[in-house]
Amino acid sequence: MPTPILMPALSPTMTEGNLAKWMVKEGDTVSPGDVIAEIETDKATMEVEAVDEGTIGKIVVSDGTEGVAVNAVIAYLLEEGESADDIPADGGEAAPAPKKEEAPKEEPKREAKPEPKPAQQEKPAPAPAKSGGSSGRVFASPLAKRMAEQAGLDLNDVDGSGPNGRIVKADIEKAMEGGAPKKAAAQSAAPAQAPAAAAAAPAQAPSPDVPGLPSYKEIPNTNMRKVIAKRLTESKQFAPHFYLTVDCEIDDLLKVRKDLNAKSDKYKLSVNDLVIRASAIALKQVPAANATWTEKAIRIYDQVDISVAVAIEGGLITPVIRDAGSKGLIEISAAMKDLAGRAREGKLSPEDYQGGTFSISNLGMFGIKDFAAVINPPQGAILAVGAGEQRPVVKDGALAVATVMSCTLSVDHRVVDGAVGAEFLAAFKKLIEDPLTMLL
Repeated sequence: MPTPILMPALSPTMTEGNLAKWMVKEGDTVSPGDVIAEIETDKATMEVEAVDEGTIGKIVVSDGTEGVAVNAVIAYLLEEGESADDIPADGGEAAPAPKKEEAPKEEPKREAKPEPKPAQQEKPAPAPAKSGGSSGRVFASPLAKRMAEQAGLDLNDVDGSGPNGRIVKADIEKAMEGGAPKKAAAQSAAPAQAPAAAAAAPAQAPSPDVPGLPSYKEIPNTNMRKVIAKRLTESKQFAPHFYLTVDCEIDDLLKVRKDLNAKSDKYKLSVNDLVIRASAIALKQVPAANATWTEKAIRIYDQVDISVAVAIEGGLITPVIRDAGSKGLIEISAAMKDLAGRAREGKLSPEDYQGGTFSISNLGMFGIKDFAAVINPPQGAILAVGAGEQRPVVKDGALAVATVMSCTLSVDHRVVDGAVGAEFLAAFKKLIEDPLTMLL
């Protein structure tokens, strides 16, 4: 019996993912440990390895398919003596089948009580007919959408051959061979469908296509962007934010950094490395700021694990420097370079970015003077770091010029009170302005 290859769960919270790319094709022989596919989760693109030896008999889910459920069949592996004829006729429906069978068992019980439900289902019935036209939702892989946009094809006029009718690369290529007739057909069909679409409009959400808007380009939301939107919306809704800002003079810090970098070519410390080190020490000095909220209790962590925001294509990710409080500057610098590099390549594993007790977001390299970051739930605080710039300051009653860096602490008031937040910033400022103390 051919062995089904299932969509893996690459993190504890993963329920679905995108099959970004197959690294093998049907007929290829694989051994345990061979990379067979790349799976896109909400955080990164990760490689999937073969666990058995055999031949790829059938690829069920095509490249670029979105929303593939965990444990769904994505391919079949043939062992010695087996052939493609041994693969189940239902193909990829083998894994999801139990879910489909369970639903009808419950439906008769629910539908037996309220009779109006069948009538209610008749109202949206025209929707499927419209979905193939200009007003319905179209399911297509990211690659298929890009190809259709470049070719000027309307996805509503392309028949999908992928799972659940999803439009894949092969469907676009087939449509492109047809050329202009498909566009013409779409244009001629549009007037006939317009009245139906107009009639359905009042029942739908208000359209963003209001008069006067310029032309636009739609970029489909990736899993990462959806998760960012969900988590940060929840953060603003449920975590009562308040903000504390402190200005730090960093002339001494810049001098110490320059002197340390001149001592060896084996490392190159950044201002961000020193900020991470200062934050870790300050959190050890003020452990009440190294905390998260739960409904039962406030958790104050013994270890300082700092999440550092890294901008990547399509969003951001916060890889974690574990036990930053016990690491020196060179260790922090090396860990940060490794994590940031793998983050931009999409090669982080879940343990690299999950967890963390405190976050840092630094936009100083972009020239941002100061800003307030949104707390990364379930953490209790995040430090936003601005650019160091020369500003007028008063020293000993006289006006002088110093390099000043503004830092804003966003705090969840359920976890950290104002006095605790202020105590943390005071400890942080002292370390930044007297950097030799963080080397002790």
